[in-house]
Amino acid sequence: MPSETIGTGHTDIRPGDWIDRHLPPPARPYARLARLDRPIGTWLLLLPGLWSIALAARPGRLPDLGLMALFTVGSIVMRGAGCTINDIIDRKFDALVERTRVRPIPSGAVSVPQAIAFLIAQCLVGLAVLVQMNAATIVLGAASLILVAAYPLMKRITWWPQAFLGLTFNWGALLGWVAVTGALAWPPVLLYAGGILWTLGYDTIYAHQDREDDVKVGVKSTALRLGAASKRWILGFYASATALWAVALVMAGVHPLAYAGVGVTGVLLLRQARQWRPEDPADSLAAFRAARVAGWVLLGTIILGVAGAA
Repeated sequence: MPSETIGTGHTDIRPGDWIDRHLPPPARPYARLARLDRPIGTWLLLLPGLWSIALAARPGRLPDLGLMALFTVGSIVMRGAGCTINDIIDRKFDALVERTRVRPIPSGAVSVPQAIAFLIAQCLVGLAVLVQMNAATIVLGAASLILVAAYPLMKRITWWPQAFLGLTFNWGALLGWVAVTGALAWPPVLLYAGGILWTLGYDTIYAHQDREDDVKVGVKSTALRLGAASKRWILGFYASATALWAVALVMAGVHPLAYAGVGVTGVLLLRQARQWRPEDPADSLAAFRAARVAGWVLLGTIILGVAGAA
């Protein structure tokens, strides 16, 4: 590991948390490699799938809780797999940035061969979850691995890696509908498109933590591309996402009162963006984490809208 690092003096691992208190020492670096200590990424990956499962339920019915449970397990392991791939590929960059240099691979707690073995184990668990579903879901789920594998490379070749993350993280919006119905339709496609814009917003906010480090290391992001105009763009992303979600609910035939819930979702997102302070890394992290609140509101809106549609 290089003797010099760059950054603002904070790391993304908190010593003394539940991992240190409750897991045996050999398991701790693997739990951190899978980001089990930071579940926000799992929520943001899981929510689009839950939206879609809920929207695909029969009018007047609640969503399939068993399927939601499978998606939850799948999101935990595949988010961990994605983080493992990312850390293997980015290990040299991570070693140069103070926020990331204490991660398991750059710190030496996990070797690259060990990380690869852990990645294979996570993918096998994900496969075990996937094969519980119908054939169309299996094919569509397998296709997502292309996005998962390619995402860590995007920051090297495009100023818009956050858009590619949106394509990856919101795949569950397509997958959930197909798992229920066996085929795609316009409502999940619109959920997916809105989710991509949602991710563009919250991950651009997240990327503002690392603007200076990214310049020094030589990687790209929408935070650097949009610069001082980031807040204006994020407001546009969130407004457009809300509009697409509203159209998805209209096409799915939910109860009209659900549109008020979509409006609340949009207001929450726009308020988060307006109050965000881009110059403050801690506030960027807080605003990023707050995105899940709007995601939960949208999920509740869909569940109530479908249940009341009979």
